Amino acid sequence: MSDFSTFYQFFNQFHQVSEEVMLEYFSLWTEEHYLKRSVITQAGDIQRDTYFVLAGIQKSYYLQDGKQHIIAFTYAPSLSGIPESFFMQAPSRYFLESISNTRLLKVSYEKHHAMMMEHRGLETLMRKMTELVLAGVIERHHELMAHDIETRFRNFVNRSPHLLNMISQKDLASYLRIDPTNLSKLLNSAKL
Repeated sequence: MSDFSTFYQFFNQFHQVSEEVMLEYFSLWTEEHYLKRSVITQAGDIQRDTYFVLAGIQKSYYLQDGKQHIIAFTYAPSLSGIPESFFMQAPSRYFLESISNTRLLKVSYEKHHAMMMEHRGLETLMRKMTELVLAGVIERHHELMAHDIETRFRNFVNRSPHLLNMISQKDLASYLRIDPTNLSKLLNSAKL
């Protein structure tokens, strides 16, 4: 499948925009590669580009007392980045880093914004995607506040079982807010 086909199919699942407009939008994106453990966005920097993941896994996290607290994982095909830094063009409060070798497409805020202003369908697409992200953040917040560690683990396994063998146990424990020893016990007792 071509990069455009992947790009088009991904966005089309949220809101259909004409292939002609999507080709114009796609033409603005450029490819970028990152090696494993590369910082893509540094805390304190403004994220000038947003990313579309073609290959690899990334994590966003903040540091507190030298410890990583993982917020999210992104992988193909999906958007990646620090959304509030990109959309507000404000300094990021956390990091985006590649977990594995990563191949991304990127588009600048200025080009992205110009396309949204020119094409109502793209603006609607981005609004619908933003609504889904917000709903996901609220659901994640609920899980962290209301569910015990076993329920958080089971929900993750049901939602993203393919990531269990792609992400380190340390990163997974951080994301789920579970002590690594307890996560190891859950992994050993789980029927995957």
